[in-house]
Amino acid sequence: MSASPTSPATPVPPTPVIFDLDGTLVDSEPNYYEAGRRVLADHGVPDFSWEHHTRFIGIGTRETLEILRRECGIEAPVEELLDVTNREYLRLARAHTEVFAEMRALVERLSEAGHPLAVASGSSRAAIEAVLTGTGLGALLPTVVSAEEVTHGKPAPDVFLEAARRLGADPAECVVLEDAAPGVLAAHRAGMRCLAVPYVTGTADDPAFAHAGLLFKGGQEEFTARAAYDWLGRRGSAGG
Repeated sequence: MSASPTSPATPVPPTPVIFDLDGTLVDSEPNYYEAGRRVLADHGVPDFSWEHHTRFIGIGTRETLEILRRECGIEAPVEELLDVTNREYLRLARAHTEVFAEMRALVERLSEAGHPLAVASGSSRAAIEAVLTGTGLGALLPTVVSAEEVTHGKPAPDVFLEAARRLGADPAECVVLEDAAPGVLAAHRAGMRCLAVPYVTGTADDPAFAHAGLLFKGGQEEFTARAAYDWLGRRGSAGG
């Protein structure tokens, strides 16, 4: 009796990858800080420091301004603050936004290998598109979701779930790259694996980062495209 022919292995499709933008792909935080500092100064808050700003890394611009408006007793409506902040940020971002070199290398490698790619960010749609266009990443990252387009920003999972929907991907098959605790929590709540590269390395011990399947505790100085690509090739359970 002859042996049954061996069935060929089913090819594993490339993993869909969803990138946070600010602090993960690009070093846009200095521009966000400067835009916010100028707006707050115009509303009688002259001492907004970088240390204050780091509290809000990973949180959407609207949510940040809602908190600051309340804490600082600013009377202007949040819509007015948001409009001015976004205009100031766009002016700064168009002048200069730095892409992390190893992140660019990873995006290029994933794109060449056929991975479905998306950006899911707390920034406005206009800010995301300005940065992607100005840095040349837009051609490689055609699917974009802004927190403006969903009900809740990070740490809610909405932006990542919407990105998966637009990619036509099962959330459980997606991997998120994030730099901040709220984003890691959002990925976990979306049921996605997460690779974390803390922008503020002093936050790497935040319990939220325990949900990351791969954590570069040293931030961008420790991150390499090769290590990330190798990890992405290994299937695993969401969050681990």
